[in-house]
Amino acid sequence: MAIAFVFPGQGAQRVGMGADFLATDPVFRDRLEEANDALGFDLASIVLDGPASRLVETEVTQPALLTVGVALWQVWRARGGAMPAVMAGHSLGEYTAFTAAGSIAFADAVRLVNARGRFMQEAVPVGEGAMAAILGLDDDVVAGCCEQVEGVAQPANLNAPGQVVISGSAPAVKAAAAACSEAGARRAVMLDVSAPFHSELMRPAADRFEAVLDAVNLRAPDVPVVHNLDASMSADAGTIKQKLLRQIDAPVRWTDCVTTIRDRGVDRLIECGPGNVLAGLVRRIDRSLDVVGIGTPGGMESGLESTASE
Repeated sequence: MAIAFVFPGQGAQRVGMGADFLATDPVFRDRLEEANDALGFDLASIVLDGPASRLVETEVTQPALLTVGVALWQVWRARGGAMPAVMAGHSLGEYTAFTAAGSIAFADAVRLVNARGRFMQEAVPVGEGAMAAILGLDDDVVAGCCEQVEGVAQPANLNAPGQVVISGSAPAVKAAAAACSEAGARRAVMLDVSAPFHSELMRPAADRFEAVLDAVNLRAPDVPVVHNLDASMSADAGTIKQKLLRQIDAPVRWTDCVTTIRDRGVDRLIECGPGNVLAGLVRRIDRSLDVVGIGTPGGMESGLESTASE
């Protein structure tokens, strides 16, 4: 059996994530302490104790999720877990994947996504941008509805067949969501987010982030990582940087990413992070793929046992 590791993005966070591992596993504890040192503030206390209002701040959420994801990956390996054939991550999770794959040093990655989150939040004043989830329409129909409206509205997350998130200026996204409803969407729901992620309105964030990313040393990953941008895989550090940079203001093509993973002979995915958001998406994409979450001690043991028995 070939396995893949997948890492969740923003929205999967919750106060207390990883607390059970922190109490018992020194590998997990070391990563949180290293993140604190890299950032210069007590990320661990926010992760464990909140408040939730602080954890959901984008510049905190992103390093928090990356830290927990990398810590869980290292616990997996320390306990004899199998190496995957391929890795991928949803949005922010792509950075976690490249860090777990050895392409980015952990301390550099924590600082990178802290800056990425801050730049993304500052790119558009709060209230001027919006995102909406569209359920029950084909991707091209959603794109056509976005093209009908004035202003910026575009597909941002192509999450699964019949599940697309659109992003852009608030009036345009509301108008596009209404157009999707008229076109037969099962649901068109405005999301409670702080910025229009993965839209062209994030271009100022990408411009600011470029110099920060250029200053970090990247190397070829030990395990292939699927890019959100185009579902390809790169071994060249310069190409990896360019695709990570372009990811900020381009759609996350998660359906294509999962298809690429499947086409490499993978039949089991390990969701390495809190919750099971990606498991739900994967099942909508291809129900033949098995997904195991290792964000809890019980899940970790189940994942280790299920892969060891193959």
